[in-house]
Amino acid sequence: MTSHTPKPIPNHERLIFALDVPDLDQAQQLVHTLGDSVSFYKLGLEFFLSGHYFELADTLKAQGKKIFADLKLFDIPPTVGRAVAQLARRDVDFVTVHGNDAMLKAAVDHAQGMGVLAVTALTSLDRGDLDDLGFDCDIEALVLSRAKRALEIGCRGVISSGLEVSALRAHVSDALTVICPGIRPVDNVDDQKRTMTATEAFSAGADYIVVGRPIRDAADPRQAAESLQSEIDLFFN
Repeated sequence: MTSHTPKPIPNHERLIFALDVPDLDQAQQLVHTLGDSVSFYKLGLEFFLSGHYFELADTLKAQGKKIFADLKLFDIPPTVGRAVAQLARRDVDFVTVHGNDAMLKAAVDHAQGMGVLAVTALTSLDRGDLDDLGFDCDIEALVLSRAKRALEIGCRGVISSGLEVSALRAHVSDALTVICPGIRPVDNVDDQKRTMTATEAFSAGADYIVVGRPIRDAADPRQAAESLQSEIDLFFN
């Protein structure tokens, strides 16, 4: 286990459910099914294009839920800044930016208290993918470099595979919030290449985990979420 001191986050908020569905009906059905087993929702690009993003976000906030807008904003800095300002007006809690330092700074400058998260390296990428993209360094070095710059700029934290969390905790200030996607409670068989279990991620020093398909596609999504919540409680208590 890492020597990192956990941040004072309520246990039930450490699980972020990725509500990656194409339409409002499916989203509402899942929210109803999950009930109080999930209190933090990630709304991504697919649902954004449904045309009901802010409708659902407002509904979730009215229910006392937290919102992570995983839009991976990448555009010229003024556009990124204005987009972040729009999200901040909707009381969104986190937003992802997948860009350079100038984009991150524009996001931070317009965040109005919202947490800006820098994407380090997507969990769907492996060494071969980075070679294709022209990155002449290993994944850990890339993640550490981006994380250090993001914190200096004023970002709340980063999105990082759990496989790099130990290095982040060893080399970057504990002020950094680390959110780990690609969490799998069983052997991984999908397109996420750099994954680990919830306990492994928290043991390495993660603050939050993001889980989508293992909950959404379970025979009983609520039971799957409750099982993960029990695992989180066991770890932190």
